[in-house]
Amino acid sequence: MAARREDWRDGQPEREAGRLIFIDETWATTNMTRLRGRAPRGERLVSKVPHGHWKTTSLIAALGLGGVRCSTVVDGAINRDVFDAFVEQVLAPQLRPGDVVILAG
Repeated sequence: MAARREDWRDGQPEREAGRLIFIDETWATTNMTRLRGRAPRGERLVSKVPHGHWKTTSLIAALGLGGVRCSTVVDGAINRDVFDAFVEQVLAPQLRPGDVVILAG
C-alpha cells in the first residue's frame, strides 16, 4: 500500500489540480447542545435547547478547485445505500473524462 501511495504521489505533478474532486461528508444533529455554560455568580443559567426530537441531517458533497461540484442532504446518517445513490445519481452525471475522484477515509 505504501508503494502504491508513493507512486500516486509521484504522479501528481502531471495531474491538473482542476480535475481533482474530493468527496466529503459532514452532519449536524439537534442534540448537539452545550452541556455547560456561564452565568453571573449566584445566578442560574437559563438557556433554550431542542427537546426530545433528536434528528440527524447529513451532507455529502463533491468538492473541486472551483468549489462544490454537487451535494446531497439526507435525514439520518450516510450509509452504503445513500453513498451508492449519491455516486450513481448525483456525482456520476457531473463527472467529465479525466476527472479524478478522491475519497479519504
